[in-house]
Amino acid sequence: MTSTNVREETEGDRPDAVEQQTAAGDEGKSAADQAVHILLIEDNPGDARLIQEMLRDSEELTQRFNLDERTDERPTVTCETRLEDGIQALETARIDVVLLDLNLPDSNGIETLESVHETAESVPIVVLTGVRDQEIGVRAIQQGAQDFLVKDEVTTPLLVRTIYHAIERARQRRERQKRRQEMEALNRLNRIAHDITHAVITTDTRMELEQQVCDQLAESDAYKFAWIGGVNPGSDEIVPRAEAGTDEEYLERITISTGDDKHAEGPGGTALNTQEVQITSDVRTDPDFKPWREVALEYDYRSVASIPINHEELVYGILAVYSTSVSAFTGPEKDILSRMGDVIGHAITAIERREALVSDAVVELEFQIDELANPLADLSTAESVMIRFDRLIWEGETLLAYGSAEGIPQETFQEKVDQTEGFDDVRFLTNGDEEFEFELVVPAVASLFETIATHGGRITSITIDNGEFRFVVQLPQGRDTRQIVELVRDRHDGVSYLAQRSYDQRETDEIGAQSVLQEGLTEKQRMALETAYAAGYFDWPRGSTGEEIAERLDISPATLNQHLRTAERKFFESMFES
Repeated sequence: MTSTNVREETEGDRPDAVEQQTAAGDEGKSAADQAVHILLIEDNPGDARLIQEMLRDSEELTQRFNLDERTDERPTVTCETRLEDGIQALETARIDVVLLDLNLPDSNGIETLESVHETAESVPIVVLTGVRDQEIGVRAIQQGAQDFLVKDEVTTPLLVRTIYHAIERARQRRERQKRRQEMEALNRLNRIAHDITHAVITTDTRMELEQQVCDQLAESDAYKFAWIGGVNPGSDEIVPRAEAGTDEEYLERITISTGDDKHAEGPGGTALNTQEVQITSDVRTDPDFKPWREVALEYDYRSVASIPINHEELVYGILAVYSTSVSAFTGPEKDILSRMGDVIGHAITAIERREALVSDAVVELEFQIDELANPLADLSTAESVMIRFDRLIWEGETLLAYGSAEGIPQETFQEKVDQTEGFDDVRFLTNGDEEFEFELVVPAVASLFETIATHGGRITSITIDNGEFRFVVQLPQGRDTRQIVELVRDRHDGVSYLAQRSYDQRETDEIGAQSVLQEGLTEKQRMALETAYAAGYFDWPRGSTGEEIAERLDISPATLNQHLRTAERKFFESMFES
């Protein structure tokens, strides 16, 4: 904290002396205030005047700090005659070193040192003694003073060297303490991250995962409170989904949003909008935290970390962690917290994908895209022309579409596909004058397909009819449909959101088959089986040969045959053994 900040703070915002003096290290000073600030607490006018004259007439102290590239300014000396006034100066101004007489009108002996040391533990103290009090000077060093000087023996060089070494020793001690605290915090946070990773592996639901994350953080001695929240559908407000600690009522008293009001300008809203970790090092002085400062200080929160929870393009919310210490989240901790947000986001994605496979209740979202596949769309304006894509299969970097066309000759369809950007490599699976099935490579919607699949959804159908390109996205019930709509709009220009439908797709006679597809087959076996089915391999006559399907999947015919045989065996075992 700079001295400018200290002068501008109100009584309610002023940090306590210990933290203020810690911030008074070299790294906390502004370029305009690099002078050494000395507080002299001495009630003898003659001794005080002599010390002030020594410091004023000497350039050695300035030169010593110039060698350390600290300052060109002469040291400033503030003189107080009473302990009470000296302590007040420590509490209200930045002080680099204290020259302290132990015998003052309102305090005497070692107790004087203890009072000053308790007020500003990080500020070095040089004790001033009389000739007969050298033993007290030694005791003072044992009690925390940096050094002591016998007044009658003080010379200008001795005074300058003592002040310089006292400040440097205190600075080095602060640095060692800072590094030790950072290492302890890093080790502690690494242990928490390990426990959270274990929770990610063992939890079955998103609710359970988020609660365990908050519990792990709040159980640490370093953090007092933690919560996870996301944007409430239908508004910009961020609402909590899980929380842990002793201060749950804190969330009832604050508002955080992602809109354009003051509640969106703080670390929570910024973390969600920018997808970057936001650190509030000191609640009392961070201007961005002002709307929540009064309530936070009631709960003794001094620093806050706001971590976005995301995976790839999916945004799930924020994790907020609170500490009672200033600057509790250092650079290394910030990196670990950022990775923690990624791990949680990845786990939520995996959970949602797993739930999507077994969920019976689904939501369908219908969209329309303008200026996509225009040649085919223009063709569909003719009466009775209909083009449908009934099955999309993602294989590596290739998106295969299987569908049918009505009311159009194959030659015309081939011609329009060749003219359509992002559609290519069409192969006809059945023959017909104006009704046929086809296989098509469609990289134009590959990124859209991947984005939706990452969020636990899938494109169930694409229709080109009456000049319009429409597609339907299916999601498990309870998924954040607003986020999917925003993702689709961001992925393609000219997208219109048309409708939303909910229904239960459970069909009891398909339970066994679905169980085999979802649990009994490997990903490669399932993909080979689904591609073969969509390509008409099981039709008679066959719409595709094994060689054609193997070539499309970039595998050998023998490998394809092995996948199909294994899938068939598992399916029949499920049917007949049950």
